[in-house]
Amino acid sequence: MKKTRIGIVGATGYVGMELLRLLILHRQFEITTLVSQSFVGQRFSDIYPAFRGLIDQTLSELSIEQLANECDLVVTALPHGVSSKVVPQLLDAGLKVLDHSGDFRYRKLEVYESAYNLSHPEPELLTEAIYGLPEIYRDQLAAARLAANPGCYPTCSILGLLPLLKNNLIDTNSIIIDAYSGISGAGRKADLAFSFCEAQDNIRPYGVIGHRHTSEIEQEAGLLAGLEEAPAISFTPHLAPIKRGMLATIYAKIKPEAAQTDLTEIYDQAYASETFVRLMPQGQMPETKNVSYTNFADISWAYDKRTGLVKVMSAIDNLGKGASGQALQTINIMCGLPEDTGLLAAGGTI
Repeated sequence: MKKTRIGIVGATGYVGMELLRLLILHRQFEITTLVSQSFVGQRFSDIYPAFRGLIDQTLSELSIEQLANECDLVVTALPHGVSSKVVPQLLDAGLKVLDHSGDFRYRKLEVYESAYNLSHPEPELLTEAIYGLPEIYRDQLAAARLAANPGCYPTCSILGLLPLLKNNLIDTNSIIIDAYSGISGAGRKADLAFSFCEAQDNIRPYGVIGHRHTSEIEQEAGLLAGLEEAPAISFTPHLAPIKRGMLATIYAKIKPEAAQTDLTEIYDQAYASETFVRLMPQGQMPETKNVSYTNFADISWAYDKRTGLVKVMSAIDNLGKGASGQALQTINIMCGLPEDTGLLAAGGTI
């Protein structure tokens, strides 16, 4: 079988590094081009010595012509506002693209521009890009030339809510999400707030009002529930003193007419054929350590009859199912491969 040639733009960030860790053992993909503006001319293994002898390729500057000549599909891990300028050029060069930024995740231009405080140079691509959550958009991704990889918080939250929304079981304006992310979610940058001494032994909320992922969650929740307008969701992210991992606890009001619904059956039906969603046995709760270095989402739920609230707990690896693992799952689909190729591995810590 002819291998698909893969290029990565932004290869030395945590997302790029994690994707390369997964691609090393992928037999149907060939890593051909690695782009990093910060480390042009250096070898990837000089930046990440763990890859010595595995990925010793020299990092190059961004060249659309080079990528077009050397790649079939390009993964872009660029800042918001930068991807929207680079991705159209890659598409015009005949490449398939999976983008990690928020630039192509939105259906409505005004929602994107409000969330990111940016003007979009290619708004027509918002109608073409497919949201890269395979559990919802698998069929569309198979024919896509542009996939927008979801944010880690939205992935964790949406997967937890999906069965409730699709079955019209909850008041969509009652949803509250408390979510916790590992420090790697902030990216590979020098910032005092994410330094070891500031983050160790400390948990803190941030972006309490207006976090940009709120609108992304609202968009997908509204679509799943079949609403004309996105619901108003209360979302609060927290920084947790771990390198990687994410846990969301989601609260929603069960509709009175749905109070007797068997939620176990609802979740089982929704995820019966999904490889990467693991439903926890009744009474067991998901833990971040059990999904670390995997593409799995572990989900549990409990219905509190006293308050009428359903509580859903969802755990992923923010660099796995929340970023690079999900990217590989989507790339597999875009290239006509089984979506679990190169992704079935146990994680966790002992």
